[in-house]
Amino acid sequence: MTWSIVAKDPATGHFGVAIATRFFAVGALCPHGRGGVGALATQALMNPLYGFRGLRMLEDDIPAEQVVAALTAADEGRDQRQLHVIDRHGRNFAWTGPACVDWCGHVLADGVSVAGNMLAGPAVVADTLAAYQANSDQPFAERLIRALEAGEAAGGDKRGKQSAALKIWTTEEYPILDLRVDDHADPLAELRRLWDVAHERYIPFSGAFATRDNPAGITSRPDIDRMIEDFLAKRGR
Repeated sequence: MTWSIVAKDPATGHFGVAIATRFFAVGALCPHGRGGVGALATQALMNPLYGFRGLRMLEDDIPAEQVVAALTAADEGRDQRQLHVIDRHGRNFAWTGPACVDWCGHVLADGVSVAGNMLAGPAVVADTLAAYQANSDQPFAERLIRALEAGEAAGGDKRGKQSAALKIWTTEEYPILDLRVDDHADPLAELRRLWDVAHERYIPFSGAFATRDNPAGITSRPDIDRMIEDFLAKRGR
């Protein structure tokens, strides 16, 4: 089940994972990442331990290919798994186990990979990648959402729809954006709605979060209100 896109934004160095499936709460345990370190998605008969172990390896600057090799070699269930990883340098690698359900497969390109299983066909993966590459002028999160929408238009998960998620990591351990649709008749439409709602206050407010460079963040409420007002004014609201 599932298809996902894992990417590093060439303009900002941010990492992102966008994922959709006919299964409950795909955003809970499938996408993993960390700012300045890398990102990955574990799916098919997903192994959530891949996320935690993989990020530790990526933090030690182990290349993506070696991370995938080590995680799958240590897992007796690897034939049922699908995994793709990108490291801090933008190197990526993927594994699709031979026992994954057709259609299944993955594709790697510069700074991005797409992988899926139980799909309507190979066009789901191909069109997801093509849409991501064709929208290089768009904000990173928008590119990822458009990529999933293109995969859905190509047939998506052959069993139907249920959940979707989008996570973006900038410079910190926590994701700056974490949108989840756990159970919905049209999860990608709902994911896009949440992305739009996030611009009302959350996106500008996230500029006040504590960071490594500014551990206290911005705590002045007038300054935060001004940030939000300026952001909304630029968006023409």
